[in-house]
Amino acid sequence: MRAVIQRVKKSTVAVDNEIIGKIGCGLVVFLGVAHDDEAGDADYLVEKISHLRIFEDDCGKMNRSLLETRGEMLVVSQFTLLGDCRKGRRPSFMAAAEPKIANTLYEYFVDQARKKGVFVQTGKFQAMMAVSLINDGPVTFILESNISNANR
Repeated sequence: MRAVIQRVKKSTVAVDNEIIGKIGCGLVVFLGVAHDDEAGDADYLVEKISHLRIFEDDCGKMNRSLLETRGEMLVVSQFTLLGDCRKGRRPSFMAAAEPKIANTLYEYFVDQARKKGVFVQTGKFQAMMAVSLINDGPVTFILESNISNANR
């Protein structure tokens, strides 16, 4: 499982020009599910993302987590994160999970984040979405689950 996380001041996601998700300060999580991912991968990333100390404290140092700041999370599925661009001019998406499996793990990820007490909004799985965000920093990280990463 691969996640690109961006610290934001606010963000929205729209489908067909209708806003379906909206957050204030927090994180936008673009989430890609690989064909060999399982619940443990999602558990690892939820734990890592919610506790990652990437928000500033009173001294201006990145020393506080999403949970500590009571930040919000917008989770957007993005299978293109699993695109392999090493050969040719067209990305290969062989590493991406089939939609049914990917959606199940995407929803599981969202549910686990909510169980931690995070206010979570989402995009719409398999929809064309327009994501708007105001980066805070900018602060951007790429995370991968450590469960099945060795198999890729």
